[in-house]
Amino acid sequence: MDRALNSDPVDTADTEGRQRWRNWIGFWLLGLCNNFAYVVMLSAAHDILQKQESHNTTTPTPAPNGTNIEIRNNSSSRYDCNAVSTAAVLLADILPTLIIKFTAPFYIHKVPYGFRVLVCFITAVVSFLMVSFSSTILLSIFGNEHVCAFLFCAELMRFDDCCNESLNFSSGVVFASISSGLGELSFLSLSVFFNRNVLSGWGSGTGAAGVAGAFLYSAFTQAGLTPQVTLWIMLVVPVILAVSYFFLLVFPSSFPQWRRHEDGHSPSRVVNSHERRPLIEEETDTNEDAEPTREEQEDKHIRPLTFTDKIYIMKGLLKFIFPLGLVYFAEYFINQGLLELLYFPDSRLSHAEQYRWYQTLYQVGVFASRTSLVCFKIRKIFLMSLLQCVNAVLLGFAVYYQFLPNPWVVFVIVLYEGLLGGAAYVNTFFFIREETAKHEREFAMAAASVGDSLGIALSAAAALPVHHYFCSL
Repeated sequence: MDRALNSDPVDTADTEGRQRWRNWIGFWLLGLCNNFAYVVMLSAAHDILQKQESHNTTTPTPAPNGTNIEIRNNSSSRYDCNAVSTAAVLLADILPTLIIKFTAPFYIHKVPYGFRVLVCFITAVVSFLMVSFSSTILLSIFGNEHVCAFLFCAELMRFDDCCNESLNFSSGVVFASISSGLGELSFLSLSVFFNRNVLSGWGSGTGAAGVAGAFLYSAFTQAGLTPQVTLWIMLVVPVILAVSYFFLLVFPSSFPQWRRHEDGHSPSRVVNSHERRPLIEEETDTNEDAEPTREEQEDKHIRPLTFTDKIYIMKGLLKFIFPLGLVYFAEYFINQGLLELLYFPDSRLSHAEQYRWYQTLYQVGVFASRTSLVCFKIRKIFLMSLLQCVNAVLLGFAVYYQFLPNPWVVFVIVLYEGLLGGAAYVNTFFFIREETAKHEREFAMAAASVGDSLGIALSAAAALPVHHYFCSL
């Protein structure tokens, strides 16, 4: 009898340990699957534009005034340029995400987490199918052929012919953006209901998405598979996301899975609820889950966050959002504005292959640094912002003066660039969780996610005229 009683705490500890590992793996897979489609679209950007460019060389594109716009490589340029920058794909990929992240933190608590994940699953599937079946650039990017005249005119600085065109963000890359944006802010918010170690799992998984997405796309296409078949194979990824969320995670019993989530609901109430933890478990809880009695009493008096409260929290988050946005501005300006122009014709790798491996090695750096959270933390995000800007300036000069001898030097630089970007991301959200009050944490994690997307959107907008400038030389 006594022996059985004495074994209970050990069994309970083992159960909790298994649950924490399941949750860590679950968040790792969620991070992997959530960012996978986004990475694949950017890795395929050069191929999308190259394929559509060859189509448009023989099939002129109708402009709004009834004339035809023929799209071709700029043969007079000293650069091997696509007529449309890969930043066009990036812009389409990030704008819906940016809109979601700017607005959703103020109302997304009204939508149960289960429904959010279903939306992420459906939009990810649609994104792969729409891009794989597309036959024109704008069906790939936006789902509406009429908007292609706008992008081409924007590249050629001919806005006067395009001002009456409307954009239809309804398919293709945009669906991948919706899935990724909604998923990121939802899963970051979700992490506050679990032990803090799931955040390192999420960060490592999002980093792995970059490696897996870029590497698999590069490997499959170099093995002879068409981009279309490659995208069909990757339809398994949204399925893994749904399975990981609904069947792998171990949720607290009072977690609002399918019911409306009340704003201001404190995650500590879920984590510490007596419904979830019997008395014997309270004695073996870790510091993360067992809070002082005073804090538990304060939780009972927490009121829902008002709009004014949320604006106040946003102001406090600027010290995290601004440096994170600056890091991402610099690195995506490099990735989608400069790397396409860093082509070495004497290399045995083709232009498309060089571009794909630039993206792959960048993602390797991101994965390594996002996984590093389990080993060490870096509080000075501004330092990483500064170093990333130095990378952007260096590669900008390299594009203009063409002084780099071969792509291997660029490979090293983009690997280092990925290390900086990944470290900035995962450490930003770690310290937000650590330095934010419990009842504000869920909102803060979702709201701060706008930082990276804002930096990416601004970098895409800046990369378009820069691409035009270099291709006109």
